[in-house]
Amino acid sequence: MDALVHSFESFGTVDGPGIRFVIFLKGCPFRCMFCHNPDTWTQEGAKRYSSDELVNMVLKYKSYYGNNGGVTVSGGEPTVQMDFLIEFFKKLKSKGISTCLDTSGACFKEDDVTNSQKYDELIKYTDLVLLDIKHIDDEVHKKYVGKSNKGVLAFGKYLSDKGVHMWIRHVLVPGYTLDEKYLRETRKYIETLKTVDKVEVLPYHTMGVVKYQKLGIPYPLEGVEPPTKEQTVWAQKILRGEM
Repeated sequence: MDALVHSFESFGTVDGPGIRFVIFLKGCPFRCMFCHNPDTWTQEGAKRYSSDELVNMVLKYKSYYGNNGGVTVSGGEPTVQMDFLIEFFKKLKSKGISTCLDTSGACFKEDDVTNSQKYDELIKYTDLVLLDIKHIDDEVHKKYVGKSNKGVLAFGKYLSDKGVHMWIRHVLVPGYTLDEKYLRETRKYIETLKTVDKVEVLPYHTMGVVKYQKLGIPYPLEGVEPPTKEQTVWAQKILRGEM
């Protein structure tokens, strides 16, 4: 089965524990205003790789993974290519490789039996999920992301109920997500989950602006500055339940 790939990072250190081979897949149903990878939204221009080709690429770097590292599949939204993910993760686990899924939960459908069955199959071979919560308020989420967050929050509960370990990620954007009310609501949601090992605050940055320019897409956050170090630390303390 082929994957539609955007790019690779052979020595990743920020997308999961340890040293990781990171695969960025193409395609995403969300249109986040603060997305720094708009070139992954569609599958246009993707490079095709079979699951065996990717497994062989991963194995070349196996000596670097140690006890904590492994493979992270990101995007875009990787679960757009669910059938490939299941096949790929299954093969990685057969080779003793740790697997991590970096997702926004965008494709999870709580009341869809077929959808749920595929997620049930995927998590058999998934060691860790990095769950990116864009915004805790559903109406604001619709405004800034383009879709409801109900599936995202339901996915977090699903992972918790299934005993799947996860890291919660939250992008901190001044004027959008940098808000004490919403940060505390996000913390309350996190407290309902039983398998959260870590909470990460990802400060908004402007490194993706050039991609919008190349694609001819207006940049929606023109003039928005990244959060300060103090703001980031403050938000981290709230989301981690330290204040």
